Amino acid sequence: MTTTSHLTVLTGASRGLGLAIAKQLLGAGHALLCIARKPSDELAAAAAAIGATLEQWPQDLTRADVAAARLETWLAARGETGLASATLVNNAGAIPRIAPLGEIGADDLAQALRVGLEAPMLLTGAFLRATTAWRCQRRVLNISSGLGRRAMASQATYCAAKAGMDHFSRVVALEEALRPNGARICSLAPGVIDTDMQVQLRSADASGFPDVGTFQGLKDKGQLDTPAEAAARVLAVLDRVDFGTHPVADVRDY
Repeated sequence: MTTTSHLTVLTGASRGLGLAIAKQLLGAGHALLCIARKPSDELAAAAAAIGATLEQWPQDLTRADVAAARLETWLAARGETGLASATLVNNAGAIPRIAPLGEIGADDLAQALRVGLEAPMLLTGAFLRATTAWRCQRRVLNISSGLGRRAMASQATYCAAKAGMDHFSRVVALEEALRPNGARICSLAPGVIDTDMQVQLRSADASGFPDVGTFQGLKDKGQLDTPAEAAARVLAVLDRVDFGTHPVADVRDY
């Protein structure tokens, strides 16, 4: 049996880094399942142009329990036939209004944590359960952030979600190391990227976000990667033979 196909499940693929990752994976021949609030016409056109395999699920990840249950069922039905690898990339994220914690509404805070931490945990659990007996290479790539490793005022929710992502990745790495053909996992900071999130950070009110000047300076000095540049660096780490050796890492370490 030939096992040369690669299957990747990717969240947040409709824009920014996620869209760039999706395009590059399609170009590399991966079959791709994307989960995002809205399907991307741009991504569909890119897949059609090269005859690539693409499926898109419109799903609000504040209800990640629904997405996780569907993913587990879908993977179990698909099976590992013909696969050299199966990969989950948890890329979707959200930040509420940039403000001190006491000024953020409970609903905004809860939704950001559901997308940024609960969804990756639920989807990772579903992926691991559905593929536990698969013999192909299994990988989980969590897109983290430097803000998961250093505190920043008015970023409590985002910092907490990414710190939680880092730490649950460490735990899963320990668990999977005990299993036959355990999955490899890495929570990877992708560098500083010129995305809509950066626009949000640069546009914040300085009175409520003391570090706004830092983000404005990164843009002014041309120190932001494009989504395509960042995607290439992230995927280079994913393709390394030692992927997962360090369950928490930064693209700038390679």
